[in-house]
Amino acid sequence: QVQLVESGGGLVQAGDSLRLSCAASTHTFSLYAVGWFRQATGKEREFVAVADWSGDTTYYADSMKGRFTISRDNYESTTYLQMNSLKPEDTAVYYCAVKKTRVVVTVPKSPSEYEYWGQGTQVTVSS
Repeated sequence: QVQLVESGGGLVQAGDSLRLSCAASTHTFSLYAVGWFRQATGKEREFVAVADWSGDTTYYADSMKGRFTISRDNYESTTYLQMNSLKPEDTAVYYCAVKKTRVVVTVPKSPSEYEYWGQGTQVTVSS
């Protein structure tokens, strides 16, 4: 069982930046790929980004490329999502999740591919 706790959400203006964090309660964090998803009100949960065990291989949803950056610190068992140039349409609850695989061969974009989830953190971007 892995517990994930997100933090760093909040209310910002369009064009601002936020850095989300997700701390994992495991000493084997490097055995997992880590992903970020988001869910806006009334919409399905949407893939944002994923990183392999090292953080060297990353993938992003097209709408986030160039604005969002996923990273991880295996010593701290923490993953981060740096979000720049935020837009009102980025407003959502952001979730981190882990998948028990070290490498990412095919991008796991479906929430069902991840074993453990955090409780989410709200990001609201005003225009």
